[in-house]
Amino acid sequence: MEAIGLLVTLEARAGKEADAEAFLKSAQPLALNEKATLKWYAIKLGPGKFGIFDTFANEAGRDAHLNGEIAKALGARTSELFTVPPQVQKVEVLITTALKG
Repeated sequence: MEAIGLLVTLEARAGKEADAEAFLKSAQPLALNEKATLKWYAIKLGPGKFGIFDTFANEAGRDAHLNGEIAKALGARTSELFTVPPQVQKVEVLITTALKG
């Protein structure tokens, strides 16, 4: 059950918006390989503004993600692609709906 999550916001450097978007899309296979990551979303919030939202059953899963391959890849490319380090917020999932269709 999805109990907790992360909300990460990112702002691309001027002229790096397409690269930032491509980088986030390229992380999907890494997220699929993380057994404790229940859901992972890369989102566009507006021009040059992006986010990552992911959910976990427990703190161990969230910690594994924070120390996993996506975090390492993001850390390696932050100064190149983004204006400031990722803004990471730990969140609590209050309720979800099942996927429809």
